[in-house]
Amino acid sequence: MITIQGIHKQFHGLEVLKGIDLTVEKGTTAVIIGPSGSGKTTLLRCLNLLELPEQGKITLDKQAIEFSKTAKLKHTTITSFRQQTGMVFQGYNLFPHLTALENVMEGQVIVLRRSKEEARQKALTLLDKVGLKDRANMYPHQLSGGQQQRVGIARAMAMDPKILLFDEPTSALDPELVGEVLRVMKDLAMDGMTMVVVTHEMGFAREVADQIIFMDQGMIIEQGTPEEFFTNTTNTRTLQFLNKVNMR
Repeated sequence: MITIQGIHKQFHGLEVLKGIDLTVEKGTTAVIIGPSGSGKTTLLRCLNLLELPEQGKITLDKQAIEFSKTAKLKHTTITSFRQQTGMVFQGYNLFPHLTALENVMEGQVIVLRRSKEEARQKALTLLDKVGLKDRANMYPHQLSGGQQQRVGIARAMAMDPKILLFDEPTSALDPELVGEVLRVMKDLAMDGMTMVVVTHEMGFAREVADQIIFMDQGMIIEQGTPEEFFTNTTNTRTLQFLNKVNMR
């Protein structure tokens, strides 16, 4: 589904990603974990072209993009690539003046050019999927943080992405609201949605991931199945991290 080859990214001369290679197969969930500042979010933003690497290649399905410091990507190339991905951010980023239903409809009508009725039916189906059909006509300020994040997931799904990208989707939530968002993500994984998730929720990673990617200092230190990572690893840096997060 998506392949990353030799991705490098710098900010103000500081190399944040140092040659990342990664493949995520269709229908699988890849969970990226690691300490703060390891490059996890930057990698995710590169996958959505919110950040453009200086070097490397990303292939999503049949579309391949090669990056260099001198070559400038066309806006149409970025747009067509981005339309194949859905991004769920730490903040909910909902339009405050639109209802939950209207938030899920908006991109369908503006970007995908669907009729309002078609977009409405799709939005209602997705709100039902995330357990919020009965709150379709509520505004963001009338919803809890967990509910707003679930609307955000429905909005991303409404664009029919080939892959969903989650950037620490529960980090801004109160602890009692985390579970409701993780349940929706587990359901998506069970349905075979291709997902790349940056998270600090180790229990979720252990239960749902098909592969764990552990990053530190802009590099992938280790990757493998949850069992290989959490139970059988012998990597010193991985063991240090797991001890700090009480997973060993």
